[in-house]
Amino acid sequence: MRKQTLLKGIPAAPGFAIGKAFILGSQELEVDKRSINESQIPKEITRFEEALIKTRSEILDIQKKISKEMGVRHAQIFNAHLLVLEDRTLIEGVISRLKKEKLCVEYVFLQVLKKYIKTFSCIDDPYLRERLSDIEDVGKRILRNLCGIHREILNNLKEKLIIVAYDISPSDTASMRKEKVMGFITDIGGKTSHTAIMAKALEIPAVVGLEEATAKIRTGTTIIVDGTRGEVIVNPDRVTLHKYKQQSAKLLRQEQSLVKLRGLAAATKDGHKIELAANIELPEELPSVIAHGAKGIGLYRTEYFYMNRSDLPSEDEHFEAYKKVSQEVKPHPVVIRTLDLGGDKFLSQLDMPQEMNPYLGWRAIRFCLAKPEIFKVQLRAILRASAYGELKLMYPMISGIEELRQANQMLDEVKQELRRRKIRFDEDIDVGAMIEIPSAALTCDILAKEVDFFSIGTNDLIQYSIAVDRVNEKIAYLYEPAHPAVLRLVKNIIDSGHKEKIWVGMCGEMASEPAFALLLLGLGLDEFSVSPAAVPIIKRVIRSVTLRQAQDVACKAMRLTTGKDVEKFSKVKLKELVG
Repeated sequence: MRKQTLLKGIPAAPGFAIGKAFILGSQELEVDKRSINESQIPKEITRFEEALIKTRSEILDIQKKISKEMGVRHAQIFNAHLLVLEDRTLIEGVISRLKKEKLCVEYVFLQVLKKYIKTFSCIDDPYLRERLSDIEDVGKRILRNLCGIHREILNNLKEKLIIVAYDISPSDTASMRKEKVMGFITDIGGKTSHTAIMAKALEIPAVVGLEEATAKIRTGTTIIVDGTRGEVIVNPDRVTLHKYKQQSAKLLRQEQSLVKLRGLAAATKDGHKIELAANIELPEELPSVIAHGAKGIGLYRTEYFYMNRSDLPSEDEHFEAYKKVSQEVKPHPVVIRTLDLGGDKFLSQLDMPQEMNPYLGWRAIRFCLAKPEIFKVQLRAILRASAYGELKLMYPMISGIEELRQANQMLDEVKQELRRRKIRFDEDIDVGAMIEIPSAALTCDILAKEVDFFSIGTNDLIQYSIAVDRVNEKIAYLYEPAHPAVLRLVKNIIDSGHKEKIWVGMCGEMASEPAFALLLLGLGLDEFSVSPAAVPIIKRVIRSVTLRQAQDVACKAMRLTTGKDVEKFSKVKLKELVG
């Protein structure tokens, strides 16, 4: 029996799957070097043109399928594929070599394709390097059409399997049948890669960036995919398998028992009501938000409009997306976070510099204030969309009152512009600040006088407060949401907000943890904004206790001296009060 192995990667889509692995090979095609004579050249060119037309038709069909099943935003991924098919340099390069070398068109095309791939793989620009997968995907599809090879492996799986691949192309992802694909893992990719975006939309557990998954796993091997932690367990032993099967059964029972909570209010036993909203990145996540019973959107991340594209999104693109979300969740509110680029989200088209410490650099509101021509496009779109529902906007990474005032000044300028153009918008739109930097947390009494609400971003607040990089495995043990310093900052933010009679929410991952949710409820948090899948369990916690019980938990937790003690105590109280 083979030894159990743990592989660590990047969590791409939450949840976990247990099953047999299926290695999706690179499907390299062997092409013979076949000579042709002068009279055969027109026929070869015709074959090439027919292959391009057929490939275009296939991609358009895939685009329609994705648009119908997952939304227009995901379908736009294939725009890059269509552009490859229209690349005159590529097409003319093939025809020129064909005429010069007098070799069959499939061989000539493969040589030109390899040259393109080699060129793109050497480019330093991360955005252009990501386009390499588009070129490879389209190139192999053209080559298969030239060779008359039909490939629909993922569309024809006979049993439930977990896909293992170096990378999964958008075409392959589009052909997946959710009922047959339990999860997938890849050697390469990041949180914003096509693969990760599609995995979330399909709600299939996925881990990317594993580096050596295809080298260490064979077809038929039993594996466990933990998309929440970003781990893959190869050849799990009986104990591990039993543990995960128990978790799977428990999760299924929880999901079934939580379904009945969907239409109920998030209120404590003694009637204290809490706003329970969802975090989203794309409009296509709305069905999941509604299905899980969230009442509105507490965090709409907008930087994903800028990802996986070579141009900047237009004002109308922003407007249509915000309008759609606003109308879908009406009468519930939607909180739109303005552009939060930088840190781990860089875009080549914005010419953002590489920095020694990107999380501490030119990002979020700092970038927006320096680029008003980009920032104002988004502000105009948000204001225009506010006429169609209850929209609120908030600025990320505010460090002090000066940044807040500068941002509001730009907002006022945009409002004046819209008034002059007689374009309607919500004149009383709520404006909030994301509190995720210690300087903001410590001066929130000042900030609270000039905003309508706070939303606590614990992901960054924790790493900045404890000086721990949350993606660095060597110091991951130091990342403690329950650290007394973090709890004191959170309490100060909530108390300062309430003193100025504004509501305080939390959109960081801390709000999604049931034990911490109990603690936060006791600290006086007004709104929890979590991933759609976490909404039912947090609602269950809220509905299982009285406000007084939660306050008692918070009071005792605040007197503890270590994060581990707080976490242990909170979990004990959660089990005691909620079960």
